Amino acid sequence: MRGMETVVKKTWNIVNGLHLGESRPGFDKDSSKIMKASGFFSSLCSKTDAANNNNQGAQEQPSQKEKRSLKERILGQSKALSPPIRRGSELLRAKDFPELLQSQQYLEKLLCYFSPCERCVLAQVCRTWKKILYQPKYWKDVTPILHRRDLYDTKEGGSRVFTSLVSFEERGFDTVCLVNVGDLDICEFIDHCPKTKKCLKAVSLKRSTVSDAGLEVMIEQLGALESLELSGCNDFTENGLWSSLLPRITVLSISDCINVADDSVAAIAQRLPFLQELNLQAYHVTDGVLAYFSGKQSDTMSVLRLKSCWEISNNAVVNIVSSLPSLAVLSLSGCSKITDEGVRLIAENMGMLKSLDLSWCPRITDTALEHIACDLPKLEELILDRCVRITDTGMGYLSALNCLVALYLRWCSQVKDFGLQHLYNMQSLRILSVAGCPLLTAAGLSGLTQLTDLEELELTNCQGATAELLQYFSKNLPKCALVHPL
Repeated sequence: MRGMETVVKKTWNIVNGLHLGESRPGFDKDSSKIMKASGFFSSLCSKTDAANNNNQGAQEQPSQKEKRSLKERILGQSKALSPPIRRGSELLRAKDFPELLQSQQYLEKLLCYFSPCERCVLAQVCRTWKKILYQPKYWKDVTPILHRRDLYDTKEGGSRVFTSLVSFEERGFDTVCLVNVGDLDICEFIDHCPKTKKCLKAVSLKRSTVSDAGLEVMIEQLGALESLELSGCNDFTENGLWSSLLPRITVLSISDCINVADDSVAAIAQRLPFLQELNLQAYHVTDGVLAYFSGKQSDTMSVLRLKSCWEISNNAVVNIVSSLPSLAVLSLSGCSKITDEGVRLIAENMGMLKSLDLSWCPRITDTALEHIACDLPKLEELILDRCVRITDTGMGYLSALNCLVALYLRWCSQVKDFGLQHLYNMQSLRILSVAGCPLLTAAGLSGLTQLTDLEELELTNCQGATAELLQYFSKNLPKCALVHPL
C-alpha cells in the first residue's frame, strides 16, 4: 500500500508540472511500482470500476475497505499538492484527482512519461486509459515479439484457433518479431492482420522453419516491407533468396542460418540494388563473394557488418574497399584472419568511416591503431574488444582521434595505467569501456575524472574498480553512468 502511495505522489508531481506547463523527465519509472499503482489507479477511476474488473481479470485487487482508506488519503494528499488553478485553462476543468485521471488531454501528456513496458500495464487500468494508450503514437519504434504459442488459443475439446490480433492492429505497429513460426503460421498472421500488407515495414524471423516458398509468399504479400531479419532459420536456401528478395528491401540481416554461403551473398548483391545496410553472420562465406557488390550499391550502402565470418581475410578487405568505399559503418567482428595490413587498407581507402568494429580480431596489433589514427580522423566509434595484442603504445596512437565519441577496450589484457593516461585528454569521449582489463589499477582509473563530459563508463570485471573508486567517480563524474557489478 505504501508503494502505491509513493507512485501516486510522484505521478501527481507530474500532474503538477503539467498544470504549470513544466516537464518532469526525472520521474521514477520503476516497473514494479507502476504494476502496483495500476491497481490503485483503477480504484480511483470510479466511473469505470466495472470495466476495470473486466480488464484486470486475475490481477489482485485491494479490498473495498483498503480502497476507501487509500482513496481518502490520496485525495487529501492531492488537495495539498494541487497548485492554484488558472481560469480559462482547458486542462484544469477537473474538480478532483479521479476526474483529472479521466481527462483525455491530461492523460495524453501524463502517459507519455512512461516506457512502452509500463504502458502495457497502465492500459489495463480502465477503458479510458486503454483507448488513449492504444493510439499508434505511443508505440513508435516498438517491436512486439510474438512466439508461435502466442498466436493460437486452445478451445474446449483441445482444438486450436488463431488468436485475435485486434490490439496489434489498433496500436499500428510497423515492425514485428516472429519466433519459432513456420510457413503456415506466417500466412495465418498476415491473413488475420490485413493491415500488415500495407503497413508492416520490418519483419524479424527467429528460430523459425520458414522455407523458400514461405519466404517468397511473405515478402510478396507484405507490400511495404523494407527491412528483413532471418536468425536461426535453417530451412531456406540460396534459391529462396534468389526467388524472394525484391529491390524495395533496403535493410537485410542474416545470422546463424546454416545454408547461407557465397551463392546467398551473390543473390543479395544482385537482387537488392538499393541495399543500405547488410548484417551478415555466415561461417562459410569466402573472400571473393564481396566483389559482387556493384558501383550503384556503393552510392546507397552505408552499413556493412560481417560477424564471425571466419574465412574472410585481407583479400576480402581489398574487395570491400574497392566495391564499397563510402561505408560509414564497418564491422569485422570475429573475422579472425584480418591483420594489420587489412586495417591499413581500410584506413587509407575508407575516409568516410564513422564506426569501426575490430573486436575479436586477435591478429590486430598497435600498428593497426597507428593506421587508424593517421587516416581516419573523423572516426567516432571504435570497438577493440578482445584485441589482446594491443598495448599502451596503441593507446598513445588513439589519443590523436579528436572526434572519437565511443571507445570499447573490453578484455584488452595488455593495457596498463600508462596507456590509459593517453585517454585523459580526449575530451570528445562520451562512452568508454575498460571492462575486463586486468592490469588497470584504481590509481590509473581515477584519472578518468578528467573526462568531464563522459556519459558512460563500464568497469565490469575490472579489478581496479574498488568500492572507494566508484564512490570517487560518483562524486567527481555525477553525470556519468557507471556500469559495474557492485
